[in-house]
Amino acid sequence: MTRIPVLDARGVTVGQAALANAIAEQPIKLHLIHETTVAELAWRRAGTHSTRTRAQARGGGVKPWRQKGTGRARQGSIRAPQWTGGGVVFGPTPRSYGGKVNRKVRAQAFRAALRAHAERGSLALMEETGWDGPATKRAAEYLRQAPDGLAARPLLVVVEDLDSVEARSFRNLAGVGLLEAAYLETVDVVGARSLLVSRSAWERLAGAIADVEAVEGRPKPPPAKATPPPESKLVAGPAEAPVEEPDEEPAEPEEAAQPEAEVEEEPQAEAAEEEGAAELEEPVDEEGEPADEEPEAETAEEERP
Repeated sequence: MTRIPVLDARGVTVGQAALANAIAEQPIKLHLIHETTVAELAWRRAGTHSTRTRAQARGGGVKPWRQKGTGRARQGSIRAPQWTGGGVVFGPTPRSYGGKVNRKVRAQAFRAALRAHAERGSLALMEETGWDGPATKRAAEYLRQAPDGLAARPLLVVVEDLDSVEARSFRNLAGVGLLEAAYLETVDVVGARSLLVSRSAWERLAGAIADVEAVEGRPKPPPAKATPPPESKLVAGPAEAPVEEPDEEPAEPEEAAQPEAEVEEEPQAEAAEEEGAAELEEPVDEEGEPADEEPEAETAEEERP
């Protein structure tokens, strides 16, 4: 059996209400809903448009010129329809556009529209909130905690009194409309994609006391805050990154430069080998014998006084 979620003061589902027998047993007949909706929209037209005929227009009691001898067409009044400021032929007059729809047909269409919302999951009941004052922020949090079926917009909130704290809290939210239960019609139920009805108003509309079964409700976690991406991942736009034009010719490929590098390194290696060999060789005198450093030391001692 279809059940309706019941929300507490926080918007959390704390119960499941069964549909009244009159609504649960009502078959959904689309042709009755269409007939009733069209009639209700027609009844809402003011129908206050009005025009005047030539008899109601002011003036025109005197014939503008004589019948013959002027060369012009005969005229009997300056308030004839072909004259500027004259009367209007078959113009609109005040009327009522509403048609006749049987009372039982309207009741069936209304119950069918409510049952369609209940089966679709876009209907919820609101318990007494007990809020101390109107607060739009609190109402927005209430709808965030509500079931996902109420996320569709437009949302119609049905209350007993438009001056209540709940009504003044919901009325400033985008996509949310308010209506008293006494003025709720089939066209309002059909035009809303989701319904939030106070429990007292629902019992009045259904004609029976709601049978609520308590359930354990869990509030939704708070929404995660969006963190900006790190600076290293930010990519500059085309306007912030100018493209530099190359002034020099492009370098040759690496394969062509490798042989030149090898040729330059060979003389350097040979020079290093020659220097190492010269350091290892001992000094020799003119006859080719190695030089002796000890006589130099003796001459230095003889020169001392």
